[in-house]
Amino acid sequence: MACNMRTRDLLTGHLIVKRRTGDSSVVRAVVVDRNILVKNTPGSSNLIMKTLTKPQVETVDMDVSKGRFGRFGGKYVPESLITCLAELEAEFNSALRDTAFQAELATALRDYVGRETPLYFAERLTNYYKNSKGEGPEIYLKREDLSHGGAHKINNAIAQAMIAKRMGRKCVVAATGAGQHGVATAAACAKLGLECTIFMGTKDMQKQSSNLRLMKLLGATVESVDGNFKDASSEALRDWMGTMESSYYLTGTVVGPHPHPSMVREFQSVIGKETRRQAMERWGHKPEVLLACVGSGSNALGLFHEFVKDKDVRLIGVEGAGFGLESGSHSATLARGDVGVYHGALSYLLQDEEGQIVEPHSIGVGLEYPGVSPELSYLKDTGRAEFYTATDQEALDDWKA
Repeated sequence: MACNMRTRDLLTGHLIVKRRTGDSSVVRAVVVDRNILVKNTPGSSNLIMKTLTKPQVETVDMDVSKGRFGRFGGKYVPESLITCLAELEAEFNSALRDTAFQAELATALRDYVGRETPLYFAERLTNYYKNSKGEGPEIYLKREDLSHGGAHKINNAIAQAMIAKRMGRKCVVAATGAGQHGVATAAACAKLGLECTIFMGTKDMQKQSSNLRLMKLLGATVESVDGNFKDASSEALRDWMGTMESSYYLTGTVVGPHPHPSMVREFQSVIGKETRRQAMERWGHKPEVLLACVGSGSNALGLFHEFVKDKDVRLIGVEGAGFGLESGSHSATLARGDVGVYHGALSYLLQDEEGQIVEPHSIGVGLEYPGVSPELSYLKDTGRAEFYTATDQEALDDWKA
């Protein structure tokens, strides 16, 4: 049977669905959230899980060592950045093979980040979706919001800050939208004794004053940039290019030139690894459906990556549709974007007929970014993942319910 989850419930998290072994009438669902905001709105009729029939999946080779996911990814950057990115890639690969680094990271994730995060059974939401026969999905929440800093961003930030220190860098530069990556980076730098500069758009600073204050309390210098997250990202990259010998650009998104997308996805994949293990402990089988909100994609890939090769597990992402897809004011890059190059990588992109960036919009702070993960772009093209949208109004209606 289908799992009836409303698109608007899922702007802030992930979802996982599993059918109980030997029982065709029950589906188990796990929602893995950054910040849980799930409401039970009577009369909701948005069905994004219409069937548990597996979609057709095209097989396309990925050369991750070169940062390629099918045709997506790559390094579309000035020659001056190639050497720096190659050095970063070598250090990243070395760290992955270094048992001392991995042990230090595991300790930091346990004692500083607070992993593993709980897998919480959402009993009331589960009961809401039961039909007259008592059949329906069992829904669980993967509580990423309980990580230090209040979001999944710290998983990647602490690991990359460790790499920065390993490379001898004293200063870390980052960009943030909603402020979650900014807080996580500031916290990681505070732990490791690194200087920290965060670039943040003025529009986002107005909406996220609490995170702005927390970044400063953690010792970070916050530089304001006119605009939103995409503008802050551009300014952070420009600043880093001028100080590459002494600073480290700590990206929190799975976008940009290789190896940045692969690094962030690797360090966020702890979410999916824990989910698989917890699912086996809770009900003895992997989930059937995973669902996550999609901005640029770190949250979604953190959950999805562990299960990409499990073709019987559906991967579903939900993007912010703003004022509606037909309005032109949205952040639904995978739903309405075209292929293009932005911030050093080939992916789906919100652009006009002349290839100029279309200003994205979403009520979700931090979602106003015109690009998206090259790996998610690949998963869309191959049919391995499905993507849906939710408008601002749907999100607001559900929040108020």
